[in-house]
Amino acid sequence: MSSILVVESDRMVSQLIKDHLEHEGCQVTVVLNGNEAVHYVLREIPSLVILDVTLLGVDCYRVIQRLRNHPKCMHIPIIVISAQASLSEEIRAYEVGVDSYLTKPLDFDELFAHIRRHLRRIQQSVLSPLTYLPGGIQLECALEAKIRSRDPWSVLYLDLDNFKAFNDVYGFLAGNDMILLVGNICREVVYECGNADDFIGHIGGDDFVIVTTPECESALCRHILARYTKESLSLYKPYDLESGAINSIDCEGRPLRFPLITLSIGVVSDRFHCPGAVDEIGALTAEAKRRAKRSSSKISRISLDDWCYPIREHVPVASHMPVSPTARSSNPLDRLQRKVVHNW
Repeated sequence: MSSILVVESDRMVSQLIKDHLEHEGCQVTVVLNGNEAVHYVLREIPSLVILDVTLLGVDCYRVIQRLRNHPKCMHIPIIVISAQASLSEEIRAYEVGVDSYLTKPLDFDELFAHIRRHLRRIQQSVLSPLTYLPGGIQLECALEAKIRSRDPWSVLYLDLDNFKAFNDVYGFLAGNDMILLVGNICREVVYECGNADDFIGHIGGDDFVIVTTPECESALCRHILARYTKESLSLYKPYDLESGAINSIDCEGRPLRFPLITLSIGVVSDRFHCPGAVDEIGALTAEAKRRAKRSSSKISRISLDDWCYPIREHVPVASHMPVSPTARSSNPLDRLQRKVVHNW
Protein backbone atom coordinates (compact mmCIF):
# COMPACT_ATOMS: atom_id res chain seq x y z
CA MET A 1 0.00 0.00 0.00
CA SER A 2 1.38 3.42 -0.97
CA SER A 3 1.41 6.07 1.77
CA ILE A 4 1.06 9.74 0.84
CA LEU A 5 1.66 12.83 2.95
CA VAL A 6 -0.46 15.89 2.11
CA VAL A 7 0.63 19.28 3.53
CA GLU A 8 -2.48 21.32 2.77
CA SER A 9 -4.61 23.80 4.76
CA ASP A 10 -7.59 23.85 2.38
CA ARG A 11 -9.86 21.24 3.92
CA MET A 12 -11.90 20.76 0.76
CA VAL A 13 -8.79 20.16 -1.36
CA SER A 14 -7.14 17.87 1.17
CA GLN A 15 -10.36 15.89 1.66
CA LEU A 16 -10.86 15.42 -2.09
CA ILE A 17 -7.27 14.19 -2.45
CA LYS A 18 -7.62 11.96 0.60
CA ASP A 19 -10.94 10.43 -0.48
CA HIS A 20 -9.77 9.64 -4.01
CA LEU A 21 -6.42 8.17 -3.00
CA GLU A 22 -7.91 6.08 -0.19
CA HIS A 23 -10.40 4.76 -2.73
CA GLU A 24 -7.37 3.71 -4.80
CA GLY A 25 -5.96 1.86 -1.79
CA CYS A 26 -3.48 4.49 -0.60
CA GLN A 27 -2.91 5.53 3.00
CA VAL A 28 -3.14 9.35 3.28
CA THR A 29 -1.98 11.58 6.14
CA VAL A 30 -2.62 15.35 6.28
CA VAL A 31 -0.40 17.78 8.24
CA LEU A 32 -0.45 21.58 8.45
CA ASN A 33 3.15 22.81 8.79
CA GLY A 34 6.67 22.26 7.50
CA ASN A 35 8.32 21.01 10.69
CA GLU A 36 5.58 18.45 11.21
CA ALA A 37 5.95 17.41 7.57
CA VAL A 38 9.73 16.86 7.86
CA HIS A 39 9.33 14.92 11.12
CA TYR A 40 6.62 12.72 9.58
CA VAL A 41 8.63 12.02 6.42
CA LEU A 42 11.77 10.98 8.34
CA ARG A 43 9.77 8.80 10.69
CA GLU A 44 7.25 7.19 8.34
CA ILE A 45 8.94 7.39 4.88
CA PRO A 46 5.80 8.00 2.78
CA SER A 47 5.72 7.02 -0.89
CA LEU A 48 5.00 10.60 -2.01
CA VAL A 49 4.63 14.13 -0.59
CA ILE A 50 2.19 16.84 -1.75
CA LEU A 51 3.05 20.38 -0.53
CA ASP A 52 0.91 23.49 -0.74
CA VAL A 53 3.17 26.52 -1.27
CA THR A 54 0.36 28.83 -0.12
CA LEU A 55 0.40 27.17 3.29
CA LEU A 56 4.16 27.06 3.75
CA GLY A 57 5.22 30.23 1.91
CA VAL A 58 8.99 30.67 1.65
CA ASP A 59 9.42 27.82 4.14
CA CYS A 60 8.22 25.47 1.41
CA TYR A 61 11.59 25.59 -0.31
CA ARG A 62 13.48 25.05 2.94
CA VAL A 63 11.28 22.03 3.64
CA ILE A 64 11.98 20.65 0.16
CA GLN A 65 15.73 21.15 0.57
CA ARG A 66 15.71 19.39 3.94
CA LEU A 67 13.91 16.42 2.40
CA ARG A 68 16.15 16.35 -0.66
CA ASN A 69 19.36 16.60 1.38
CA HIS A 70 18.55 13.67 3.67
CA PRO A 71 19.58 10.23 2.32
CA LYS A 72 16.63 8.56 4.01
CA CYS A 73 14.02 10.47 2.00
CA MET A 74 15.89 12.01 -0.96
CA HIS A 75 14.14 9.59 -3.33
CA ILE A 76 10.56 10.51 -2.32
CA PRO A 77 8.64 12.32 -5.10
CA ILE A 78 7.42 15.81 -4.18
CA ILE A 79 4.45 17.50 -5.84
CA VAL A 80 4.03 21.24 -5.18
CA ILE A 81 0.65 22.95 -5.42
CA SER A 82 0.73 26.73 -5.86
CA ALA A 83 -1.77 29.55 -6.29
CA GLN A 84 0.80 31.34 -8.48
CA ALA A 85 0.97 30.57 -12.19
CA SER A 86 4.47 32.06 -12.24
CA LEU A 87 7.19 30.70 -14.51
CA SER A 88 9.95 32.00 -12.21
CA GLU A 89 8.37 30.27 -9.18
CA GLU A 90 7.95 27.07 -11.16
CA ILE A 91 11.61 27.15 -12.23
CA ARG A 92 12.68 27.81 -8.64
CA ALA A 93 10.63 24.85 -7.44
CA TYR A 94 12.19 22.49 -9.98
CA GLU A 95 15.67 23.74 -9.13
CA VAL A 96 15.28 22.84 -5.45
CA GLY A 97 14.11 19.34 -6.34
CA VAL A 98 10.36 19.33 -6.94
CA ASP A 99 9.07 16.56 -9.23
CA SER A 100 5.81 18.25 -10.28
CA TYR A 101 4.52 21.83 -10.04
CA LEU A 102 0.76 22.30 -10.30
CA THR A 103 -1.32 25.45 -9.94
CA LYS A 104 -4.74 26.17 -8.48
CA PRO A 105 -7.53 25.71 -9.29
CA LEU A 106 -6.45 22.09 -9.35
CA ASP A 107 -7.32 19.70 -12.11
CA PHE A 108 -7.65 16.56 -10.02
CA ASP A 109 -7.34 14.24 -13.01
CA GLU A 110 -3.97 15.85 -13.75
CA LEU A 111 -2.90 15.63 -10.09
CA PHE A 112 -3.78 11.94 -9.87
CA ALA A 113 -1.99 11.26 -13.16
CA HIS A 114 1.18 12.83 -11.70
CA ILE A 115 0.81 10.81 -8.51
CA ARG A 116 0.43 7.52 -10.39
CA ARG A 117 3.40 8.32 -12.64
CA HIS A 118 5.70 9.20 -9.74
CA LEU A 119 4.71 6.15 -7.70
CA ARG A 120 5.28 3.88 -10.67
CA ARG A 121 8.67 5.46 -11.47
CA ILE A 122 9.96 5.31 -7.91
CA GLN A 123 9.05 1.65 -7.55
CA GLN A 124 10.73 0.76 -10.83
CA SER A 125 13.93 2.78 -10.68
CA VAL A 126 14.99 3.66 -7.13
CA LEU A 127 13.75 1.17 -4.55
CA SER A 128 14.21 -2.56 -4.29
CA PRO A 129 11.31 -4.09 -6.24
CA LEU A 130 10.91 -6.70 -3.49
CA THR A 131 11.27 -4.79 -0.21
CA TYR A 132 10.75 -1.19 -1.44
CA LEU A 133 13.83 -0.20 0.55
CA PRO A 134 16.52 2.09 -0.89
CA GLY A 135 20.05 0.98 -1.70
CA GLY A 136 22.96 1.84 -3.95
CA ILE A 137 23.47 5.58 -4.26
CA GLN A 138 21.25 6.40 -1.28
CA LEU A 139 23.25 4.08 0.97
CA GLU A 140 26.48 5.74 -0.15
CA CYS A 141 24.95 9.16 0.55
CA ALA A 142 23.83 8.04 4.01
CA LEU A 143 27.32 6.76 4.85
CA GLU A 144 29.04 9.84 3.47
CA ALA A 145 26.71 12.13 5.43
CA LYS A 146 27.49 10.28 8.66
CA ILE A 147 31.23 10.31 8.04
CA ARG A 148 31.23 14.03 7.19
CA SER A 149 29.23 14.91 10.29
CA ARG A 150 30.75 15.06 13.74
CA ASP A 151 27.96 12.95 15.22
CA PRO A 152 28.53 9.40 16.48
CA TRP A 153 27.32 6.69 14.11
CA SER A 154 26.96 2.93 13.77
CA VAL A 155 26.47 0.77 10.69
CA LEU A 156 24.75 -2.63 10.98
CA TYR A 157 25.30 -5.13 8.16
CA LEU A 158 22.72 -7.95 8.23
CA ASP A 159 23.07 -11.16 6.26
CA LEU A 160 21.19 -14.48 6.20
CA ASP A 161 23.32 -17.62 6.69
CA ASN A 162 22.53 -20.76 4.64
CA PHE A 163 20.00 -18.82 2.57
CA LYS A 164 21.01 -20.49 -0.72
CA ALA A 165 20.19 -23.96 0.60
CA PHE A 166 16.77 -22.75 1.80
CA ASN A 167 16.12 -21.07 -1.56
CA ASP A 168 17.12 -24.20 -3.48
CA VAL A 169 14.89 -26.50 -1.42
CA TYR A 170 11.87 -24.27 -0.75
CA GLY A 171 11.92 -22.27 -3.98
CA PHE A 172 12.46 -18.61 -4.82
CA LEU A 173 8.98 -17.52 -3.67
CA ALA A 174 9.69 -18.80 -0.17
CA GLY A 175 13.11 -17.17 -0.42
CA ASN A 176 11.41 -13.87 -1.25
CA ASP A 177 9.18 -14.29 1.79
CA MET A 178 12.26 -14.76 3.98
CA ILE A 179 13.90 -11.60 2.58
CA LEU A 180 10.66 -9.65 3.02
CA LEU A 181 10.44 -10.85 6.61
CA VAL A 182 13.91 -9.48 7.40
CA GLY A 183 13.13 -6.18 5.67
CA ASN A 184 9.86 -5.75 7.58
CA ILE A 185 11.49 -6.63 10.90
CA CYS A 186 14.21 -4.04 10.26
CA ARG A 187 11.60 -1.38 9.48
CA GLU A 188 9.51 -2.09 12.55
CA VAL A 189 12.40 -2.48 15.02
CA VAL A 190 14.08 0.72 13.80
CA TYR A 191 10.74 2.51 14.13
CA GLU A 192 10.34 1.27 17.71
CA CYS A 193 13.92 1.36 18.98
CA GLY A 194 15.88 3.60 16.60
CA ASN A 195 16.11 7.26 15.67
CA ALA A 196 13.76 9.14 13.35
CA ASP A 197 16.50 9.61 10.74
CA ASP A 198 18.01 6.10 10.88
CA PHE A 199 18.59 4.72 7.37
CA ILE A 200 17.52 1.20 6.31
CA GLY A 201 18.86 -0.08 3.00
CA HIS A 202 18.49 -3.28 1.01
CA ILE A 203 21.74 -3.72 -0.88
CA GLY A 204 20.60 -6.77 -2.80
CA GLY A 205 19.91 -10.45 -2.21
CA ASP A 206 19.66 -11.20 1.49
CA ASP A 207 21.89 -8.31 2.64
CA PHE A 208 20.58 -5.27 4.55
CA VAL A 209 22.27 -2.22 6.08
CA ILE A 210 21.08 0.04 8.91
CA VAL A 211 22.80 3.36 9.62
CA THR A 212 22.05 4.42 13.20
CA THR A 213 23.76 5.73 16.35
CA PRO A 214 25.88 3.82 18.92
CA GLU A 215 23.31 4.20 21.69
CA CYS A 216 20.72 2.37 19.58
CA GLU A 217 22.84 -0.35 17.98
CA SER A 218 22.71 -2.89 20.83
CA ALA A 219 18.90 -2.71 21.20
CA LEU A 220 18.42 -2.90 17.43
CA CYS A 221 20.58 -6.01 17.16
CA ARG A 222 18.88 -7.75 20.08
CA HIS A 223 15.33 -7.05 18.96
CA ILE A 224 15.98 -7.83 15.29
CA LEU A 225 17.59 -11.18 16.12
CA ALA A 226 14.88 -12.08 18.65
CA ARG A 227 12.07 -11.31 16.24
CA TYR A 228 13.77 -13.07 13.33
CA THR A 229 14.39 -16.21 15.41
CA LYS A 230 10.72 -16.36 16.39
CA GLU A 231 8.98 -15.21 13.20
CA SER A 232 11.10 -17.12 10.67
CA LEU A 233 9.84 -20.45 12.06
CA SER A 234 6.54 -20.02 10.21
CA LEU A 235 8.37 -20.27 6.86
CA TYR A 236 9.62 -23.85 7.44
CA LYS A 237 7.88 -27.16 7.00
CA PRO A 238 7.02 -28.89 10.30
CA TYR A 239 9.37 -31.85 9.79
CA ASP A 240 12.31 -29.52 9.08
CA LEU A 241 11.58 -27.66 12.31
CA GLU A 242 11.36 -30.94 14.24
CA SER A 243 14.71 -32.12 12.92
CA GLY A 244 16.33 -28.69 13.20
CA ALA A 245 17.57 -28.81 9.62
CA ILE A 246 16.45 -28.48 6.01
CA ASN A 247 16.01 -31.97 4.61
CA SER A 248 16.42 -32.66 0.90
CA ILE A 249 17.82 -35.17 -1.57
CA ASP A 250 20.43 -34.72 -4.27
CA CYS A 251 20.05 -35.66 -7.94
CA GLU A 252 20.95 -39.29 -7.17
CA GLY A 253 18.41 -39.66 -4.40
CA ARG A 254 20.82 -39.37 -1.48
CA PRO A 255 19.52 -37.48 1.58
CA LEU A 256 20.96 -34.05 2.30
CA ARG A 257 20.69 -31.89 5.42
CA PHE A 258 21.31 -28.15 5.66
CA PRO A 259 21.20 -25.94 8.75
CA LEU A 260 18.20 -23.70 9.28
CA ILE A 261 18.77 -20.08 8.24
CA THR A 262 20.30 -17.84 10.87
CA LEU A 263 20.78 -14.06 10.78
CA SER A 264 24.21 -12.50 11.38
CA ILE A 265 24.85 -8.83 12.15
CA GLY A 266 28.21 -7.13 11.76
CA VAL A 267 28.51 -3.69 13.41
CA VAL A 268 30.99 -0.88 12.82
CA SER A 269 30.67 2.12 15.15
CA ASP A 270 32.38 5.46 15.69
CA ARG A 271 31.68 7.66 18.72
CA PHE A 272 34.53 10.15 18.37
CA HIS A 273 34.65 10.95 14.65
CA CYS A 274 37.54 8.91 13.34
CA PRO A 275 38.14 9.98 9.73
CA GLY A 276 37.32 7.41 7.07
CA ALA A 277 35.85 6.80 3.63
CA VAL A 278 32.82 4.91 2.37
CA ASP A 279 34.90 2.15 0.80
CA GLU A 280 36.73 1.58 4.12
CA ILE A 281 33.45 1.40 6.03
CA GLY A 282 32.26 -1.16 3.50
CA ALA A 283 35.36 -3.29 4.05
CA LEU A 284 35.05 -3.06 7.82
CA THR A 285 31.36 -3.97 7.90
CA ALA A 286 32.11 -6.96 5.65
CA GLU A 287 34.80 -8.06 8.11
CA ALA A 288 32.44 -7.58 11.06
CA LYS A 289 29.78 -9.62 9.26
CA ARG A 290 32.28 -12.40 8.52
CA ARG A 291 33.19 -12.59 12.21
CA ALA A 292 29.51 -12.50 13.22
CA LYS A 293 28.86 -15.62 11.17
CA ARG A 294 31.44 -17.47 13.32
CA SER A 295 30.15 -16.03 16.60
CA SER A 296 27.71 -17.92 18.81
CA SER A 297 25.78 -14.69 19.42
CA LYS A 298 25.59 -13.94 15.66
CA ILE A 299 26.80 -10.39 16.42
CA SER A 300 30.27 -8.97 15.95
CA ARG A 301 31.30 -5.37 16.54
CA ILE A 302 34.25 -3.35 15.29
CA SER A 303 34.56 -0.09 17.19
CA LEU A 304 36.67 2.67 15.69
CA ASP A 305 36.77 4.17 19.20
CA ASP A 306 38.93 1.23 20.35
CA TRP A 307 41.37 1.53 17.49
CA CYS A 308 44.82 2.81 18.25
CA TYR A 309 46.99 4.94 16.04
CA PRO A 310 47.81 3.58 12.57
CA ILE A 311 50.17 0.62 12.75
CA ARG A 312 53.71 1.78 12.14
CA GLU A 313 55.12 0.45 8.91
CA HIS A 314 58.41 -1.44 9.17
CA VAL A 315 61.20 0.89 8.04
CA PRO A 316 64.69 -0.47 7.39
CA VAL A 317 67.11 1.19 9.81
CA ALA A 318 69.57 2.00 7.04
CA SER A 319 67.10 4.05 5.07
CA HIS A 320 66.21 6.60 7.80
CA MET A 321 63.38 7.64 5.49
CA PRO A 322 59.73 8.08 6.57
CA VAL A 323 57.15 5.92 4.88
CA SER A 324 54.95 7.79 2.42
CA PRO A 325 51.23 7.59 3.28
CA THR A 326 50.59 6.43 -0.27
CA ALA A 327 52.83 3.41 0.33
CA ARG A 328 50.56 2.04 3.02
CA SER A 329 48.31 -0.92 2.43
CA SER A 330 44.97 -0.11 0.86
CA ASN A 331 43.29 -2.57 3.26
CA PRO A 332 42.08 -0.71 6.37
CA LEU A 333 42.29 -3.95 8.36
CA ASP A 334 46.04 -4.09 7.60
CA ARG A 335 46.60 -0.41 8.40
CA LEU A 336 44.75 -0.04 11.66
CA GLN A 337 44.69 -1.79 14.99
CA ARG A 338 41.24 -2.70 16.11
CA LYS A 339 39.40 -4.31 18.93
CA VAL A 340 36.67 -6.70 17.87
CA VAL A 341 33.98 -7.51 20.36
CA HIS A 342 32.18 -10.73 19.46
CA ASN A 343 29.51 -10.59 22.13
CA TRP A 344 27.73 -7.89 24.12
